[in-house]
Amino acid sequence: MAFSYLCALFLIVLCGVCGDSDEVKSVSVLEGDSVTLNTDVKVQGDDHILWRFGPQESRIAEIHRQNIYIDATYTIFEKRLQMDNQTGSLTIRNIRTEHSGLYKLQIVSNRGTSNKRFNVSVYALLPVPVITRDCSHCSSSETSSNKNCSLLCSAVNVSAVTLSWYKGSSLLSNISVSDLSISLSLPLEVECLDDSYSCVVAYSFTNRTTHLNITDLCQPCSDGQSESVKHLMIAVITLLLLLLVISASAVMMFNRRRRKQSAQETRTTVEEVDYTDAIITTNRAQDSETNGQNQTEYSEVSFR
Repeated sequence: MAFSYLCALFLIVLCGVCGDSDEVKSVSVLEGDSVTLNTDVKVQGDDHILWRFGPQESRIAEIHRQNIYIDATYTIFEKRLQMDNQTGSLTIRNIRTEHSGLYKLQIVSNRGTSNKRFNVSVYALLPVPVITRDCSHCSSSETSSNKNCSLLCSAVNVSAVTLSWYKGSSLLSNISVSDLSISLSLPLEVECLDDSYSCVVAYSFTNRTTHLNITDLCQPCSDGQSESVKHLMIAVITLLLLLLVISASAVMMFNRRRRKQSAQETRTTVEEVDYTDAIITTNRAQDSETNGQNQTEYSEVSFR
């Protein structure tokens, strides 16, 4: 009787392990959000609940005999882990991309042993899709007052997303990207009188949407092109005027420098002239032999 009971208990435990060991639940979450991995049990007094993470199956959280243990040495979690003492469910707060991976749960109780696995994928935040006017592909109907408008929806630095155009709830076109981080663009031509279009960038579990504003984007292409030409002309004229002002200033400075240099040279020439004063001294001599009659007089000239 005892042997039969032990065999039955062994089979229950074995079936519990085998039945749950292959179960893998995929969980997708955005970076910065919180996620809870549920055990779907209620903890009893002697239950042992163990959480492991990563290729090394490192122990990160545990409940044993109603005592909660959170591993503080696994630095990538940085106090983000929290366990529910009633169920043993594990919550990761403010989750990051490095927290992606396989989480293993083991529950050991008097009812047997069970295992669960959670494959957690953490995605970067979705950008807001941007709708712009593409005037290089504009066209208009000459026989109708309704004009068409070429638009472009873009999402930058995205991976594992789908970019789509919708009219109301109807899908018009889409484009997908794999794990590579790139920029996506999707064109669409619409009628300018219809504003029911929207562009959506989406993961498999969430999305972000931008609705078309016809008033802002759908103007006649010719107006946009003439406006661009006008802006270009203004820029060219401004540049020419600036060059003219710079040239005139340079000429004025050159002429001013020439005049200043010429005046300086003239002043230097005048200052170098040296004037000499002449002093004439008259000496009168009488010849005793001529009885006082005047003879030739000589003058002595000295310079200083």
